[in-house]
Amino acid sequence: MSDQTVNYLTNPSDSTRYEILRNAFTNAGRPEDFENVVELLNPPPDITSYAAPGAHKNLKVGIIGAGLAGLSAAFELRKIGAEVTLYDAMEDRIGGRVYTYYFDQDRRYYGEFGAMRIPLSHGTTWHYINLLHLDTISLTSPFPNNFIYVHNTRIRRDRDGSNLTKYLYPLFNLAGYEESLPWSALSDYAFDSVLLSLAPDIRRELLQILPAYSPEYAFYINNSIREILEMRGLSQDAINLIASVDPLTGGLLNTSYGESLQELYSMDYLNTYRIAGGMINLPFAFYNSLMSPNPSEYDIAPDLLGNVDIKFGHNITGIYQNSSESKVILRYNSTYMTNAYKEFDYVICTIPFSTLREIDIKPFFSNQKMQAIRELFYSDSLKAAFFCNRRFWEENTAYGNMNGGISFTDLPIQSIIYPPDHIQCTEPLSCSPLEPGVLIASYNVNQDSIRVANQSESRRFSLIERNVEEVHGLPENFLDSIVEYYKVVDWNQQQWFRGAFAVNLPGQKINFANTILEPEYNNRVFFAGEHTSVKHGWIQGSLYSGMLAANTLAMNLR
Repeated sequence: MSDQTVNYLTNPSDSTRYEILRNAFTNAGRPEDFENVVELLNPPPDITSYAAPGAHKNLKVGIIGAGLAGLSAAFELRKIGAEVTLYDAMEDRIGGRVYTYYFDQDRRYYGEFGAMRIPLSHGTTWHYINLLHLDTISLTSPFPNNFIYVHNTRIRRDRDGSNLTKYLYPLFNLAGYEESLPWSALSDYAFDSVLLSLAPDIRRELLQILPAYSPEYAFYINNSIREILEMRGLSQDAINLIASVDPLTGGLLNTSYGESLQELYSMDYLNTYRIAGGMINLPFAFYNSLMSPNPSEYDIAPDLLGNVDIKFGHNITGIYQNSSESKVILRYNSTYMTNAYKEFDYVICTIPFSTLREIDIKPFFSNQKMQAIRELFYSDSLKAAFFCNRRFWEENTAYGNMNGGISFTDLPIQSIIYPPDHIQCTEPLSCSPLEPGVLIASYNVNQDSIRVANQSESRRFSLIERNVEEVHGLPENFLDSIVEYYKVVDWNQQQWFRGAFAVNLPGQKINFANTILEPEYNNRVFFAGEHTSVKHGWIQGSLYSGMLAANTLAMNLR
């Protein structure tokens, strides 16, 4: 294996990432987007551009939420000497919707219930990965060989979609011109061609939060995915086909078409990566750095750094402005006390608006901000992880021969994600199908996640197990002797989140995105989190927004 291949598969350098991305944008017919995407997703200027290291030793900042947005904001504010207190309602976990669950004490077998992949273009995420010295591994499988199981018909996924055109098209009542289009052309017509129809400077708006947008882009923001596909003349059966073959998009047909364009624009599903040992290692690395009196991640003298205190099991119940309007007061409950209060010079709120909705706010934030808190849409998502005593999906059988990747179905589970830890095996004997493995047996979004979740535990497990068997062509009850343990996380039922990720409904980016970022209480309360970004549901959105909130706060100190 060459050095170049090794660098591509693990710990890609910035130059390697850029080379892959530049080639991808060129092949997609929009080479000019490379520089724009890199610029817009790379980190904002360092906070020391706005305030000198250690210059604000007496500054007291409260941060609501110890997810990645809160952790990155604290990491940056520490540079200027601020005394930071993070409050997180969870007692046993850090990282918010980064949630790695280990099935064994050696932490070898695990499932990702939250964020699980890192695109090459997400520069702010790579900035922190490199700064915190984390190892990454490619999720790209050279021969995934996964299934598409739609209309009770099972095919293998192939790169050009010829199996889909041959075997699935006849199951749908497609119009004549739709039947004549191969799958790649039909998919491109639905999404990629729309992106290419926008001028490069308008495409930049996809990754920007602005007071107003061009009419060309606003049109796509203001309509749902289904509405745009209908306007483009696609039949309902063609839309059904697209939604069945890509059920994660199909589950969000009612959301803004602009959300799909944003992910296409920055190639969010090209050559994605994972953090070695589990995504939770990213928030762990932040925590270790923040707790260290002499962290190696800063090029700043330790005596200039501020201190950070993380209070787990403390849920914020109120946000108030003091009588002189010069301070912000937080009310919180913990295991040991209720209705406790703490005063801060500034506050950064990073929790989802779905949770902020129940917090007492006096005086109210701006009318538009309160409207956004009420209305911003959060999609549910359910993930079920099966700890299997053998990797049946890797066996040399009609139901196996898969290593990594994802299978899609129109059944309620929507998708099955195969563990990537055998992708890079050079010694077949060291990666046997007889080894245990963790299968994400169900990853679904929106309506199907609500429906699968809303039943008894035994019925839910049985449904997921039977769906997996059907996708693979296995006899009923085949998995009963293979699945040793399982765990299910439904994000709607996680009390401190109430949803998996924010996603704009038609018009919400125009109505709310700029307002969501605006500070409140005379520039004393700032906002961060994936919901405040252009990268909903991605680590990038959380980290970038945390840095941006810290910078905006620092600018107010001048």
